[in-house]
Amino acid sequence: MNIEKKKTSPALFVRQVRQELQKVTWPQRRDTFISSALVILLIILFSLFFLLTDQIWSFSIRKIIEIGSGF
Repeated sequence: MNIEKKKTSPALFVRQVRQELQKVTWPQRRDTFISSALVILLIILFSLFFLLTDQIWSFSIRKIIEIGSGF
């Protein structure tokens, strides 16, 4: 099986890239802002969740160690 690949000239390649970029539907500024704000909000919420979870586990493990060392 001999498959020959046709070479594309740089000018044709650039033309094809421009044609494809014209087909792209770019998001509106408002959509980008809303998406970014949502990502930042979720990062803050997950950070607080993991901070709280870490504090609870840390407290629990400390208490278990204190109980164990008391005997």
